[in-house]
Amino acid sequence: MTTVQITSPAGKAEGSVELPDSIFDAQASIPLMHQVVVAQLAAARQGTHSTKTRGEVSGGGKKPYRQKGTGRARQGSTRSPQFVGGGISHGPVPRKYDQRTPKKMKAAALRGALSDRARGGNIHILSSLVAGAAPSTKGARSALGYVSTAKNILVVISREDEVGVKSLNNLEQVHLLWADQLNTYDVLRSDDVVFTKSSFDEFLTFHGEEAAVVSGASVSTEKAPKADAAVKAPKAEKADVAEKAPKAEKAEKAPKAEKPAKADKPAKAAKEESEDDK
Repeated sequence: MTTVQITSPAGKAEGSVELPDSIFDAQASIPLMHQVVVAQLAAARQGTHSTKTRGEVSGGGKKPYRQKGTGRARQGSTRSPQFVGGGISHGPVPRKYDQRTPKKMKAAALRGALSDRARGGNIHILSSLVAGAAPSTKGARSALGYVSTAKNILVVISREDEVGVKSLNNLEQVHLLWADQLNTYDVLRSDDVVFTKSSFDEFLTFHGEEAAVVSGASVSTEKAPKADAAVKAPKAEKADVAEKAPKAEKAEKAPKAEKPAKADKPAKAAKEESEDDK
């Protein structure tokens, strides 16, 4: 990892920080950065250019002269494109110049630009821009002078740093950006990139890295251990269920009464007697 010194507004060293390799030691792709920068510049265009056609220019409703007999070319309106003051044919119209660029390509291009600046020693970190709570352009210029003498300086600060914003507003050679606004174009067009400690932590957090924690004269980027989860209280035991009363025994069914024997039919009995006589 590349190590960068943290400098105070008075120019004294206040430790160092290690730049994560995933952001500040990535492979730089020139074609990728070129594509992202071109798309960013195209998106910055207003696209409000406009001209009037012959139908939009006022006047010209009357035929300037008769069709035949003048020896001149026939004309139907003085607002035709060939006339001075006439409409414009095929002129520019309002349009958008936006180019669709995937987020992963933008992130990769930014990592490549920052890595190039880090390898050249053009990444600097200040503990703060001004010593104290009052804005000071002189103090901010002095603090930047301790870390960089470049002509074009990109300063990345936190949105909550109102003192730093007011201190840098009047410096012509300084370009100011929030930590979440850092982009490939502004990094490449600047000679040096200067972070404040708070904006550096915000930038790392925004890109999925752990914020750097100052410990003595060095800064480590180790992840803080997770707090132990609170032990859950044991659940209260359920009250013993009252014993169920035994079910009453079913009463025994009374035996069914025997059916009385049926009396023999008289016709059947007479038939049997006649068979016996035979």
